[in-house]
Amino acid sequence: MTAQPPEPSPRPVPSGELRASHDDREAVVEQLRDAAAEGRIDLDELDSRLEQALTSKTYAELAVLTADLPKSPSSAAENLPPLVLKGGMYGASRGPGRWEVPGHVIAHAGLGGVSIDFTRVECRLTEVVVEAYGETSGVTIVIPDGWATDTTGMDPGFGGLKDKTTPDRLPGTPLIRLTGSGGMAGVVIRHPNKRERRKLDGNSQRD
Repeated sequence: MTAQPPEPSPRPVPSGELRASHDDREAVVEQLRDAAAEGRIDLDELDSRLEQALTSKTYAELAVLTADLPKSPSSAAENLPPLVLKGGMYGASRGPGRWEVPGHVIAHAGLGGVSIDFTRVECRLTEVVVEAYGETSGVTIVIPDGWATDTTGMDPGFGGLKDKTTPDRLPGTPLIRLTGSGGMAGVVIRHPNKRERRKLDGNSQRD
């Protein structure tokens, strides 16, 4: 019996040849629109680049469209260190209010619990990983309407996971990718409640 030659292993795909997603194209579209608003490119060039961005299939094709533009604010946010919140004895929170959102947030509820409120932030990232551990007192995460969440990487634990968000995601908003464990007290992710909405409406009128 003649031994068959081993099949050649597949050639690794260079990063530039990887297929771009809808989110990747949308991020470039936003960067091009910002560049036009700042006067870096004129309207004719904007239209041309937008058409190319919407039909680009790979990262390399998208990269050409923004190679001569400054990095967007999201690039700086991606380089921020993870935000770590520890509930400890008395609890911890971030927001409501404006705060700089990194690409990775870690929340340990401890005995006091942790609250994370994204409703007043301006986030240019396409994705934010929130690593939540419900432990003894639980973690509550509030996201604006129009933001969506992916909870498939979350272990509900004994306390469980309550996802009260809607699946509808507006263009240009980040996806909150929830990981971690519900622990004993659980993790809740939701949109603002009636009281929080009234407060947001009041803040908007004052801004």
